Amino acid sequence: MDGPWVEESKKLTEVLGLTRKPVAVTFTNDEVEGQHKKVWICRAMKLAAEKGESLVVDTETSICQGGSWHCGLKPPPEQQARRELQKFLTKGEKLTHSIVSFHRMMDLGSKPPTGMADRILFEPLESSGARPDLALFVCNGEQACRLISLDHFWDGKPPNIELTGSLCHAAIGYPAVTGNTNVTFGDWTARRMQKYDPDVVFVTIPYERMQNLVAAIEECSAGTAKVELPSNISSLMEENE
Repeated sequence: MDGPWVEESKKLTEVLGLTRKPVAVTFTNDEVEGQHKKVWICRAMKLAAEKGESLVVDTETSICQGGSWHCGLKPPPEQQARRELQKFLTKGEKLTHSIVSFHRMMDLGSKPPTGMADRILFEPLESSGARPDLALFVCNGEQACRLISLDHFWDGKPPNIELTGSLCHAAIGYPAVTGNTNVTFGDWTARRMQKYDPDVVFVTIPYERMQNLVAAIEECSAGTAKVELPSNISSLMEENE
């Protein structure tokens, strides 16, 4: 199936100068084509964007227990398993200060998509065989700025961002549950472990928003529209160059 996402991916790659492929993220209960190898979800994101790989992540192939429940493949930890996670994040990874801050971090964020699907497919958007649920961009700060500007060009509504939390939650779970565009730097452990470049930012667009985003390219200066400035402002800008 050669859907509109193919041309959308190519156009955004060209206009924004993306060096990594936009990634299609699809939740499904069907058997789908792709590599069935053991992988971290934060790694699957990178392999799809940088290597063009297609990976099927389910309870058998997901290495990270945290990633499995953050993206809905397994239920969140309870009782003793939660105590072990609590200890790991405060004493091991040292990503939060105390059991109180751990509780806030867990409870005040959005809920994971528990039970949404049996598997998640990560693949380049340009070669996706079916309509994806999310379009993930592994990009730099300037490209992220332009994507967000294009995303809210028509309605002017600022995105409801959930910046913190695990990389897979912020980039996959949160936009899947809420339908909100999201921007995140990811968590420090995932960035370090997967060796993401220092300038990388993660932007996720629910696919239902992509048509309007792409339609804004020729109308918005964050796309290809030419900026038209009054002469007095233009002169001031020239003086400050």
